[in-house]
Amino acid sequence: MERQVAIIGAGFHPIVFESQSSVGGVWTKTVETTKLQTPKPAYQFSDFPWPSSVTEDFPNQHKVLDYVQSYAQHFDLLKHIKFNTKVAGIEYEGPQDKEIQCWSLWGGSGEPYSSKGKWKVIVEDLKTLSTEIYLVDFVIVCLGRFSGVPNIPEFPPNKGPEAFHGKVIHSMDYAAMDDEKAAEFIKGKRVIVVGFQKSALDIAMECSAANGVENPCTVFYRTPHWSVPDYLPWGFSLAHMHLNRFSELMVHKPGEGLLLALSATILAPLRWAYSKFVETDIKRKLRLATHGMVPTHSFLNEISSCLISTVPEKFYDKVEEGKIKLIKAPSFSFCHNGVLVEYETTPIEADVVVLSTGFKGEKMLKDIFVSQTFQDYITGSPDATIPLYRDKMRWLAELLDGTFKLPSIKEMEKDVTKWDEYLKRYSGEYHRRKCIGALHIWYNDQLCKDMGWNPRRKKGFFAELFEPYGPLDYVPS
Repeated sequence: MERQVAIIGAGFHPIVFESQSSVGGVWTKTVETTKLQTPKPAYQFSDFPWPSSVTEDFPNQHKVLDYVQSYAQHFDLLKHIKFNTKVAGIEYEGPQDKEIQCWSLWGGSGEPYSSKGKWKVIVEDLKTLSTEIYLVDFVIVCLGRFSGVPNIPEFPPNKGPEAFHGKVIHSMDYAAMDDEKAAEFIKGKRVIVVGFQKSALDIAMECSAANGVENPCTVFYRTPHWSVPDYLPWGFSLAHMHLNRFSELMVHKPGEGLLLALSATILAPLRWAYSKFVETDIKRKLRLATHGMVPTHSFLNEISSCLISTVPEKFYDKVEEGKIKLIKAPSFSFCHNGVLVEYETTPIEADVVVLSTGFKGEKMLKDIFVSQTFQDYITGSPDATIPLYRDKMRWLAELLDGTFKLPSIKEMEKDVTKWDEYLKRYSGEYHRRKCIGALHIWYNDQLCKDMGWNPRRKKGFFAELFEPYGPLDYVPS
């Protein structure tokens, strides 16, 4: 029987609903100078390597978009995608919420497709504004965390953007402008950028290039981060230090046995030394002490929270030239002519404020479901880290094809709790970012075992232990 599978975001009959007019996600609308901040070998499809014509490790936005679109064309995926369609709601048509909450197995039977009901997907055509309903057997939600619902800071009454006589936009609005309009928007303006992650740094660099020392760009940050100038600390490969099996032996893992727990305990001093080794290189290359930008947390905490970003080339040179100003601002408020940082009495005058403050990915996921029960499943409790399983697509395809069955809901909840403990231990205050990047081999091992694959993907003992793992290691054998 042919099953219908709804995929939201860009053997089965898939229907993909995409709100944009083309594939590419965030790469279709980004800052002009943005480049890939993850090394190219770690950012590719396992079944579609980068073309040989792309030689740099950090391709620009246009080359990344071309690569993603080439993938869709190569595998003839466009015929399955309904562009300019927004999913307005998802609802499960079948048993009532109370019965669902009593299930001990996924879908009540442990099978990916439930015989007890179907999913109703309510879809709005953004061009005609018409609405259509689809009944499908399975729904895959592929909404990214870095788009959609902007995270706007909350302010006391009359101290938010409404009090400011200039312009206040989110970084996604700036990225949505075409290059010429964005350049015109900041030219000759006193600009404040709020945030210190990738988009904030890229926008600050564009402002500094447009306005120089006459109107320096002011960057507000709450916490300094271990942003990297490159991936070669002291000439050594960062991937060989933090993205191989040996590096994962240094950390306690969810569901580890006695031997692995002992290994992580014994190797703790080496883990600390690895982190300090990278930190000293970053401090040296970026002159962080000179700028008062040395973080108080470890590099291990940074990489375990997926907070690593690449500093744009010559960023701190611009700071030293006076084209960019860095100001620590735990909190701030607006006034008619600018922004007032907490505990300061004189406002920083501005014409434009760009809020590079991230996105509310969980809200976007939650709001797409009609049922309060499913909304609660998505968000979890306030102190929980992973309210649901994070699926890799190959694993999911094997599940839908009946290669294996899911364990009981109770077992999955226990597994989630173990991952929750790991993230709180190594990510600290950032545990809700749900980052598994520093333990991705252990995670992928579990998926391989489910699918009946050999999790050892390298050739030879030393290669298995010390070589970095990447997407091409998971090409089906």
